[in-house]
Amino acid sequence: MNQYTAKDFKKGQPRWCPGCGDHFFLNSLHKAMAEMGIKPYETAVISGIGCSSRLPYYMNTYGMQTIHGRAAAVATGCKVANPDLSVWQVSGDGDGMAIGGNHFIHAIRRNVDINILLLNNRIYGLTKGQYSPTSPRGFVSKSSPYGTVEDPFHPAELCFGARGRFFARCVATDAEGAVNVLKAAQAHKGTTVTEILQHCVIFNDNAFDEIYKKDGRAKNAIYLEHGKPLLFGENKEFGLMQEGFGLKVVKLGENGITEKDILVHDAHCTDNTLQLKLALMEGPDFPIALGVIRDVEAPTYDASVAAQLAEVSAKKKYHNFQELLLTNDTWEVK
Repeated sequence: MNQYTAKDFKKGQPRWCPGCGDHFFLNSLHKAMAEMGIKPYETAVISGIGCSSRLPYYMNTYGMQTIHGRAAAVATGCKVANPDLSVWQVSGDGDGMAIGGNHFIHAIRRNVDINILLLNNRIYGLTKGQYSPTSPRGFVSKSSPYGTVEDPFHPAELCFGARGRFFARCVATDAEGAVNVLKAAQAHKGTTVTEILQHCVIFNDNAFDEIYKKDGRAKNAIYLEHGKPLLFGENKEFGLMQEGFGLKVVKLGENGITEKDILVHDAHCTDNTLQLKLALMEGPDFPIALGVIRDVEAPTYDASVAAQLAEVSAKKKYHNFQELLLTNDTWEVK
């Protein structure tokens, strides 16, 4: 029987705007941590700067709000120095993808055993509404009054390009979906990236309108489960099939198509080709993929460092400062 409840992980009074996606996600994180059964004092939450980066203040765990874009570096040090801690890094799309982009990709490349939570609302909210690295081309904001002329980053693409082994996605307003992917992230050994799609109610309140409500997700999203066929729709009437090097949406029953013709999701496949195609799907032609998209085991940075130190230490003639002194010639002065 689990000894914790969500209340055990709650702390303080959140100071976000009413209706902000951060509120929804924080509740899911509390619930997920309680279900994981990890002790609050064996958990650390590290953040950068931004609205979402206030989250450690509302966690009854170890926590630290660091500096802009450096959360991944601090989280890495935290995990390597304290390998038994469950370490969670919280960043927004600005903190994680812009100033923190270099730390983001190298934490993933090293495969440090930390869980990166990327809260993506496609806007800089704390600094009052500038476009971010994930804002779509043409997005009108205070810093792009005529529409941005840049193409956005896709977090999944960055993660996969950095040899990422785990990528999941959920919607802030979908508590069940969020809890499921958070628990899967904790179970994975290595760097995990979970993208949380959410709204900024002040500056970008329609970023993910098509899937922000339950009925919208039923029509416009696909929940991925390893080993299950890629079916979606209000009555699971649609599916995904391979077409050449890409994907196509089909309707069951049309042209003799049955469930046997539908692709089956393989989150554990080491080749990320199909996983990336799923992660990059966008409406209106394709559903937005939610759930665990990639989950592949590989050696972790922190475990490898610990093993290397143990191996080198075993070969040394000394193991402490006193033994080090005695490795050289000694004289006794009377």
